[in-house]
Amino acid sequence: MKPFNAKSYPALRENHEELKTYSLRRLFEEDTLRANHFSVELDGMYFDYSKNHLSAKTLKLLDDLANECGLPKAIQHLFSGEHVNNTENRPALHTSLRHRGEKLTDQQQAAIDTQKQMRRYVDRIHANEWLGYTNKPISTVVNIGIGGSDLGPRMVTQALSGSKIWAGEVLFVANIDGADISDTLRDLDPETTLFITASKSFTTAETLTNTLTAKQWLIQAGCKETELAHHFIAITTNIDAAKAIGVDEDNILPLWDWVGGRYSLWSAIGLPIAISTGMDNFEDLLAGANMMDEHYKNADLSENMPAIAAFCSFWYSQFWKSQSHAVLPYAQRLCRLPAYLQQLDMESLGKSITKEGETIDYHTGNIIWGTEGSNGQHSFHQLLHQGTHVIPADFILINQPMSPLTEQHMQLQACGISQSQALLQGKTLKDAMKELESLGLEQKEIERLAPHKIVAGNKPSNTIILDSLSPKNLGALLAFYEHKVHALSVLLDINPFDQWGVELGKQLAKPIAESLKQKKVDSKWDSSTRTLIEKLI
Repeated sequence: MKPFNAKSYPALRENHEELKTYSLRRLFEEDTLRANHFSVELDGMYFDYSKNHLSAKTLKLLDDLANECGLPKAIQHLFSGEHVNNTENRPALHTSLRHRGEKLTDQQQAAIDTQKQMRRYVDRIHANEWLGYTNKPISTVVNIGIGGSDLGPRMVTQALSGSKIWAGEVLFVANIDGADISDTLRDLDPETTLFITASKSFTTAETLTNTLTAKQWLIQAGCKETELAHHFIAITTNIDAAKAIGVDEDNILPLWDWVGGRYSLWSAIGLPIAISTGMDNFEDLLAGANMMDEHYKNADLSENMPAIAAFCSFWYSQFWKSQSHAVLPYAQRLCRLPAYLQQLDMESLGKSITKEGETIDYHTGNIIWGTEGSNGQHSFHQLLHQGTHVIPADFILINQPMSPLTEQHMQLQACGISQSQALLQGKTLKDAMKELESLGLEQKEIERLAPHKIVAGNKPSNTIILDSLSPKNLGALLAFYEHKVHALSVLLDINPFDQWGVELGKQLAKPIAESLKQKKVDSKWDSSTRTLIEKLI
């Protein structure tokens, strides 16, 4: 059902008109315990959504809307294996990858069996028992994948670098740009390098091209064709294709069509994470995600972290005309989180057709962007504070220091909290004039400068605090965002599990690549495409 057809939608519109006259400052003044009333806490994770233009009435109306749109039933269907991906007629059972319990479905058992196989690989590498073609132990692992086969494992491996237990190095190659793999391989030793080729179909152009380049690099170094199996692991559904390029069947880990790429870091795609941090830490990552799964599945919507986050996003996109959302992790090790969430959110919600096939005439996916704090304060935060856009933001803080430099960690926390406070309260004309007066400026100069120093405030944000950047807490955080996207897709009446727009680009690239290779231009193409190709050939 399109959201504006819900009975509660007109009441939400009226509530928006009412709240437009309220400032966030006023909401806090009228309820001195607002932070307590508008926050949710789980083991290791605190979610403060009090700095949003929401009242208790707003939340009740959004809850009503969610029920009308069928969110409770949609959550049940997600976990029970219903074919929620209706355009591809398959379930989306990424939650089965991290399920824990005595009674297991076939998918859950398959996930556990794969984790046991992953552990055997990890143990061999850590024990220096995985040997290259000259019988030297592997000391470098290079993951070759793109999209969900790269963004998730790359982000988590970096995020959990504080939990790293392997002395070796885990690197990542994704781009079809040859500079990516050539720069990565430049200083590596072929005798001690292991490649992981991660591709569900084993037909992804970028991944196959880079894999063949890696294969040729090994051969040029003296590795025989019959010895290549020492240097390759494949993660795929296409076993025959992996074997065809020299991967031993014993070195192939499975994937399944019921796990989408952007939800796959919990599967064998997470092998680079397990190699870097150890399998125990990888299982803790799964456990944290499972904790959030249980919360999303069982908590009432009024206390459901992912659902409330989805309510906020829906509220701002549909009524406040917001079109983007900033992700601001105040942790250097989470610097790749915004890029990971870009795929999760934008590939899932970037749709213009309802699940029933009707054209959408309302706003759907937001532009997700951001960077790590405090770096962002010295680049784009100016636009957040004094720009004209409504940009909700997520501040993510870590309580436990991630280095021995505890004083710097305290300053980092202060930066994050002060930014959210500045977005809330801003700086009035009166405050600006008082500040300039304290500098001893003349009245005429004060009146000239003061308007430029006004910061409107009244800008929305959420703040998430993790007790520590542990595997368990990181797993919970990532599952929180997964379920937020799912809940939002239900409110928007779209399928978050397909990505036909991505497929179109792949289809069009093939004839263009052939045209560049043959140095011929198809006269049927548009003049811009023809001219661009002519410039390159």
